Amino acid sequence: MVLQSLKNCVWLSCILRTPKACFWSAASGGLIIQSVSNDVYQNLAVEDWIHDHMDLEKQQILFLWRNSPAVVIGRHQNPWQECNLRLLRQKNIKLARRRSGGGTVYHDLGNINLTFFTTRKKYERLENLKLIVKALKALRPQLEVHVTDRFDILLDRQYKISGTAAKLGRTSAYHHCTLLCNADKFVLSSVLKSPYKGLKSNATPSVPALVKNLFEDDPSLTSEMLLDAIAKEYAVQHKINHHITLINPADETLLPGISDKTKELQTWEWVYGKTPKFSVSTCLNMAYKDSVLDVKVNMDVKHGRIEACNIDLPEQWLPPGLYSELVKSLTGSKFCPNETTTLLTALLRVCPQDNELHSRWSLLCENMIRLM
Repeated sequence: MVLQSLKNCVWLSCILRTPKACFWSAASGGLIIQSVSNDVYQNLAVEDWIHDHMDLEKQQILFLWRNSPAVVIGRHQNPWQECNLRLLRQKNIKLARRRSGGGTVYHDLGNINLTFFTTRKKYERLENLKLIVKALKALRPQLEVHVTDRFDILLDRQYKISGTAAKLGRTSAYHHCTLLCNADKFVLSSVLKSPYKGLKSNATPSVPALVKNLFEDDPSLTSEMLLDAIAKEYAVQHKINHHITLINPADETLLPGISDKTKELQTWEWVYGKTPKFSVSTCLNMAYKDSVLDVKVNMDVKHGRIEACNIDLPEQWLPPGLYSELVKSLTGSKFCPNETTTLLTALLRVCPQDNELHSRWSLLCENMIRLM
């Protein structure tokens, strides 16, 4: 059956609100589902829900989903190290931390995401990637695509079109991967370039790679064609009906408790607070009047909060008491521009009424906030 256009998703999602838990057991052996949502937190929450609730001994599942612009980091990664957070905020691009390992990826509607759910015993990501390659070849035999030893899919033997990550539970497992179709490569390369210098971390680093969109090789392809081809190959290999069921990730009748999972994935404590401990050692070059001042900053950050802080200011730049209050306020606070702005603004109110001092304080604040 040909996958219906995503333009019909809203209408179809109304139909799909009616099934309850019995929906999941209606198809024996395997199930192919697709999200009608483009929200990264909702779609990641569906992954968690299926992993936590489904009996994958009886039923393997392929989950298809696409997101509006978002950067997704791995479970053990450092967002300050992996992407340009300031640019994400300017462009209103979401940042999400998934529960699987692996590196950072950029998602938009030109990117397809696929999640293969099985028992841990049956987990085999190489076979999943081969399935995708076979589907692509069936659709366009001339495509030069193959799976690497790193479990990536390359186009023309050099361009990465798919990255991979996994979560292995005690009995259940899932493997998810991306497929670059028509993503905005300019935005991709811009947001995945960290401007931070002097950051030291044991977090899992991403491995840079040359990327290319499939549609650059063959503009006649569409995302719907690719989704349908992959679903068809999955159905053949698992001996199930080639039928894609659309689901609404906000539907509590279908996915009880899904709202709580979605909310958790959006919290600061999860997105930033789960970052492994890191340190920042840098020099702020502050232009003041006719000179440039070098201000050395050293911080230790744990669980996203400043654990220790030292700012090496020029002599007499700030009164000693105010400097002490600055360090005291920052210590224990979130390594976050919003919280730091609030703290520094509050401290400014207790500064002596001195225009020169206020100018210096404002300059220091601006540079400290830029650091985050």
